[in-house]
Amino acid sequence: MSHSPALGFDPAPGNPAAVLTLAKKLLASANSLGEASRVVDALASNSSGWQGEAATAFRASLSRDLPRYLRSAYTSLAEAARRLTAWHDTLVAHRALAARYESQAAAATTEPALADARRLARELAAEHAAAAGRVAKTLNTAADRLAPKEPGVFASLWQKITEDPADALSNASAILGAAGAGLSLFCPPAGLAVMLVAGGLSLAALGMHAADPKFRKSLTDGVTKGEFDADFWKAGVTLLGDTAGAVPGVAAVAAGAKAGTLAARAALTAAPEASALSGLTEGATTFGRTTWSTGLQIQEVENPLTTWAVRTTNPVVRNSVNLVGPGMGLTTAVLDYASDDETVEHASTAADGVRGVIDDVPSAFAKVAPVIRP
Repeated sequence: MSHSPALGFDPAPGNPAAVLTLAKKLLASANSLGEASRVVDALASNSSGWQGEAATAFRASLSRDLPRYLRSAYTSLAEAARRLTAWHDTLVAHRALAARYESQAAAATTEPALADARRLARELAAEHAAAAGRVAKTLNTAADRLAPKEPGVFASLWQKITEDPADALSNASAILGAAGAGLSLFCPPAGLAVMLVAGGLSLAALGMHAADPKFRKSLTDGVTKGEFDADFWKAGVTLLGDTAGAVPGVAAVAAGAKAGTLAARAALTAAPEASALSGLTEGATTFGRTTWSTGLQIQEVENPLTTWAVRTTNPVVRNSVNLVGPGMGLTTAVLDYASDDETVEHASTAADGVRGVIDDVPSAFAKVAPVIRP
């Protein structure tokens, strides 16, 4: 009854039939999730009957969290179905009491009898509202457990970094490379310091990627099996970027090491009676000085392609154009953390590939050429 003429209000609003129908649907969904959870647990278990390459590939790709989420969803829906079934029984009982109080109020011939019926109805309404609130709170709690909460921005960033530290190093190198290129226009020493760190990160990323079996498999499958899929192109572009980013820094350090070794030998030859420590000191000093001066020399070398393309323009325009490549690297590195969209990821890979061909590789060769030239 939506309204009680004698009482003036409905002390126990609700539709028991609708509640029972919803409880049955939730229970059916819970049972389906429970069965799915059992199947996934069985397939993920090495002790199951499913063996072979397909089983191994499935287990490798299966998220460790999926079985846990399925079990949690099953438990939550089953609990919600149980609570709704209990609420249905409570609702039926409350509505029966409400009908009785309505009959008492309609049959009342005195004011005290009518007031007594309305008092009982108000008490029922308060009890009914409190019970409904408890059920609603329980259902909200169950709903909160149905799926994992989306992590916050920093938690999501940290998760991506820890899941693939090699890619994180590549992205950090790209970001620092762009910062170093910008700083070089105003303060070359500061820009060089940042770019040397970026080069070190690229070298570390190159080593980690090369040691990753999954990364190597993406490349070898493309070469040996013709599987030129998205993973192949991403791995190839990443390898190209890591190598090109590391080469200038390695060249500067190699030049410093060569000069430092020669200086140490010269010092020991000139003063054989001196201790080996003095030779090492001279070598270390020469190493640092040569590495730094070579880095500054490398830093001044521009991309020959962009230099040729803007050869008739003024230096300001050339400097701006030379920042396009590092700027693209900065953008794609940030997008790698800002979006999980597959289309954005493919576009970033394409942009990095273009950047590698027209900027990273030509720049790396141009910067290294003066160092390796005899």
